[in-house]
Amino acid sequence: MIRQRISEGRPMVAGFFEPRTFSVQYVVSDPDTRECVIIDPVLDFDEKSGATATHSADELLDYIRRERLNVQHILDTHPHADHFSAAQYLRKQTGAPTAIGEQVRSVQRLWKELYNLPADFPEDGAQWDRLYADGDTFRVGTIPARVMFSPGHTLASVTYVIGDAAFVHDTLFQPDFGTARADFPGGSAEDLWRSMQRILQLPEETRLFTGHDYMPEGREPEWESTVAEQKARNPHIAGVDEAAFLALRRQRDAELPMPKLILHSLQVNIRGGRMPEPEDNGRRYLKIPLDALQGAAWS
Repeated sequence: MIRQRISEGRPMVAGFFEPRTFSVQYVVSDPDTRECVIIDPVLDFDEKSGATATHSADELLDYIRRERLNVQHILDTHPHADHFSAAQYLRKQTGAPTAIGEQVRSVQRLWKELYNLPADFPEDGAQWDRLYADGDTFRVGTIPARVMFSPGHTLASVTYVIGDAAFVHDTLFQPDFGTARADFPGGSAEDLWRSMQRILQLPEETRLFTGHDYMPEGREPEWESTVAEQKARNPHIAGVDEAAFLALRRQRDAELPMPKLILHSLQVNIRGGRMPEPEDNGRRYLKIPLDALQGAAWS
């Protein structure tokens, strides 16, 4: 499913909803130069059979070819806990460099220990072509862009502000759903609150694009709102102070089961979307640590 919006002097944003993981992938382009970036691409994975596929990422490539766009960068907002990143696949297909926030190193160190990975597993972020720091800038064609460090959901989360559009990953959801969980290893409800406040200081008309949509009340998927709409309608924001938010978030997180692919996906995503190396029989294997996420609710 694709929706896009074009305004003069603003990026063209095409969102692609992936229903298996409720994820939204984006192609963000400058309509004048046809330059674009890809944000949070999904590599398909079926946990029941262990099969991988590139259907979702290929949908992005089809759109890029159809619109005659040129890919400048492939961006992840954070190492995802609910789907595999297709960054490496798309890098091979387009030649575009990959990027993520520089604090991914902290996530690599944390999950390297949880997975008991070999001592020589690199935890310096070298799996990406570029690591962004808070305040770093770039351009999408002629449109200015900057990076906002937005921790809380994860240690490494960043928001990409491209023109009048901000890609807020899993910090905020649609105004009728709320905000992101903060109970993953390295997560922090306090940091999430501070990150939210920083995002909400953007101009009221700033378009906010989320990383997921869970379609409350069975509505159709949505992923675009504005700062003003979030302030007015989001039940975790409107009229809520920090103490109330922390209490709400902690109660809610204590009731949430872990994403079904968290232990599958993190070992791929801390490698920048690369699968583990083949073993001596030519097959690749995922490693699932038992009892590593103590205290998580059962579904």
